[in-house]
Amino acid sequence: MNVATGWSPNSRLAGLRRFAFGITLFNVLGHLFLGFEQSYAQPLVALAATYSMELMLEVIAAWREKRSPRFLGGPGQLVDFLLSAHISGLAVGMLLYANDRLWPIAFAGACAIASKNLFRVRSSDGERHIFNPSNFGIAVTLILFPWVGIAPAYMFTENISGSADWILVGLIVVGGGFLNVKVTKRFPLILAWLGAFALQAYLRSVFMGTSFVAGLVPMTGVAFILFTFYMVTDPPTTPRSRRGQMLFGASVAAAYGLLMALHIVFGLFFALTIVCSVRYLWFSISALTAETPVSIPQESRA
Repeated sequence: MNVATGWSPNSRLAGLRRFAFGITLFNVLGHLFLGFEQSYAQPLVALAATYSMELMLEVIAAWREKRSPRFLGGPGQLVDFLLSAHISGLAVGMLLYANDRLWPIAFAGACAIASKNLFRVRSSDGERHIFNPSNFGIAVTLILFPWVGIAPAYMFTENISGSADWILVGLIVVGGGFLNVKVTKRFPLILAWLGAFALQAYLRSVFMGTSFVAGLVPMTGVAFILFTFYMVTDPPTTPRSRRGQMLFGASVAAAYGLLMALHIVFGLFFALTIVCSVRYLWFSISALTAETPVSIPQESRA
């Protein structure tokens, strides 16, 4: 059992395989039938960036630790090793829109994978990365390059209508629900996130005069559903306990509400990044204060 995330290595691998298959199928259907507006090159460039960064960092880590790279051992081992990079690459390629420019997509993919190695924390649960990789890459890209945006919400169902809309959403919800109930055990986080999201919309309507219904509209979009079931619930970067999960989900919704009150766009991605940043600072400070001072022998003191 991986105590840091609350799920066993076999469960983690099974979850990654299901998620990788699902996001691959969704991207293929999206570009061929649903109406994805990015070029076919965009997901390929994103995958090339995440694959190469993942492999390069693993080679460096293996050299530093004097061990064999984890992707050696046959094609199956390589595929399993790249599952996380595959998911991050397709998420970045699906959610970002940079017109005909491809290098911002490559940057976002490389940044996503680099964050897993740069921002790591130690706690009583073990060592882990603290930021959801694809969300971090997207958020950093949006901040550094203001002319890059998020893919239009309508593109996920642009070429379908009627019952097909409901079927697509139903499949995403059922698949995400199964993944988070049976595999990742993050359903309390989802409930807290959704409840707090509705609460922040209500509070903004009371104190700022905004429309309560308009504040709930983002919840009806496919992008919001994907964020809810497949991004904010990332096991390595979220708490394991039920109380921690609920606090995390509510905090992301509160950060989103504050960003909306300040008229800052792309609130979902920035809110998750903010909450993860606070957790990173908390873990870092806790680790520093928990360190026991080294006792220097008397004879070695200058």
